[in-house]
Amino acid sequence: MKLLLLFVLFIVSLILFYKAYKNTHKVAFKKIHLSSIDSIDSTSSLAVLHISDMHLENISISPEQLYSKLAGERIDLIALTGDFLDKKRSIPRLIPYLDVLNRLKPQYGMYAVFGNHDYRLSKTDFDSLKNILEKHGCKTLQNAHETILVEGKPLNIIGVDDFHTKKSDLQASFSDVKEGYRLVLTHDPNIVLGMESYAYHYLLAGHFHGGQIYWPKPYHLAKLGRTMMRMDMIKGLHYYHEKPLYISEGLGQTSINIRVGSRPEITLHELSLNTAENEKALTAV
Repeated sequence: MKLLLLFVLFIVSLILFYKAYKNTHKVAFKKIHLSSIDSIDSTSSLAVLHISDMHLENISISPEQLYSKLAGERIDLIALTGDFLDKKRSIPRLIPYLDVLNRLKPQYGMYAVFGNHDYRLSKTDFDSLKNILEKHGCKTLQNAHETILVEGKPLNIIGVDDFHTKKSDLQASFSDVKEGYRLVLTHDPNIVLGMESYAYHYLLAGHFHGGQIYWPKPYHLAKLGRTMMRMDMIKGLHYYHEKPLYISEGLGQTSINIRVGSRPEITLHELSLNTAENEKALTAV
């Protein structure tokens, strides 16, 4: 009887593991509209594709499958918020994904920041990763910003380096930022807890994977962000000090290639650049 019970438990465990693995193939495509705070019209809107935490060692969507999900969508700008990979051997695997993203023809380009897993690479291998990104049309930002014009309106793309590995420098990131819309790209959303005095309009991050194994609670996230976990700021759209931020559930998985209570995702954010123009003042740093 005991052996039979162990056998049944083993079979049930296999079934549950298989279902959790299959969840990694159910990639969600979400469209996020900030219409509750923005007045969006065709002359002021910006469509930003956000992809985070690809973790190429454990990604369950091929480059062509990714393209088929996005082909035909209006994509003005692409934002990649770190954790591309862990190991040197995975660097070439990034190229087909970058080729696919370039095929989407983002009018205002592609921008990236790095995450804690990327910084596990040796300096030589990290430089190779960065060079691959740059060579394939992706501007990398490490505590830096770039200002572009969108239909004559200034858009400041601010890349804050990874907070988890203590590489973030808010002062350097925001130094001499011009007037206009401020879009912040960063990997670890915990950075927002110390950004009260830094003005921005929208922030995109990842890092938490939506818990990845969110059952019954993502207790394992405590070491990544105990405060944010207690505030239930783990995934999706949130507001902190009345500033909006989006935490992606990520496209790949880390450690073990399963998901429970979460799904890999890609998101398309429609932003209004009129937000900056309609403000009477920005408390600039």
